[in-house]
Amino acid sequence: MAAPEIRLCDVTVCHGRRPAVHHLSGRFAPGSLTALVGPNGAGKTTLLRAIAGLHRPEEGRIERPAGARVALLPQQAALDRQFPIACLDVVMLGLWSAVGPFRRVPRALRDRAAEALAAVGLAGFAARPVGSLSAGQFQRVLFARLLVEDAPVILLDEPFNAVDARTAADLLRVVKRWHGEGRTVVAVLHDLDLVRREFPETLLLAREPIAWGPTAEALSAANRLRARRMAEAWAAEAEACPRGERLAA
Repeated sequence: MAAPEIRLCDVTVCHGRRPAVHHLSGRFAPGSLTALVGPNGAGKTTLLRAIAGLHRPEEGRIERPAGARVALLPQQAALDRQFPIACLDVVMLGLWSAVGPFRRVPRALRDRAAEALAAVGLAGFAARPVGSLSAGQFQRVLFARLLVEDAPVILLDEPFNAVDARTAADLLRVVKRWHGEGRTVVAVLHDLDLVRREFPETLLLAREPIAWGPTAEALSAANRLRARRMAEAWAAEAEACPRGERLAA
């Protein structure tokens, strides 16, 4: 799997005029495994959406090769599971780029989706409605969708939140498999012990970048204290500063 480099060049992302991420520059190296951490409201989800192309930066740019596919796993809380859809149908949504809209999914691809369900421990769940699943089972379904999507860049927003320890361990093995295949993986996480143990690179964000590099260095006590103090000083009414004003400061 030849993953592309993703380069962020002075990126600022806003909601309206309210800044979510300020002036972030750096790169996700091809095949890297990076934890994205920071206080609540630090802009982590917004940054993932911007990398995925779902949120346009106010300033700066996000560079990756044209046509490079990116798969995004959103937070479970952002998804409505009341729609009557079966597990296999959710997984087959990952085949959208291969099949296109309003076309019948070939048998070989349906079999591939069923194999993905089995790979995440849900063999026999193809016809189960997603509304009947536990949080952990539903997260497994979403991981199966990512498996069939087969993208070289995978963005995970709190992938282990609200799941039991066994599910988290199983899904972590999938993440490590992706990393071993050379894919670029970025995951929003809150468990710093897990980050230190399993993720070699970390971006510590507090709307502005605090540290980006080897995890032991990025999560130093000084950096974590700085992130916390910056979060305490956030002003809800603040607007993004134009680049010219920032450079003149």
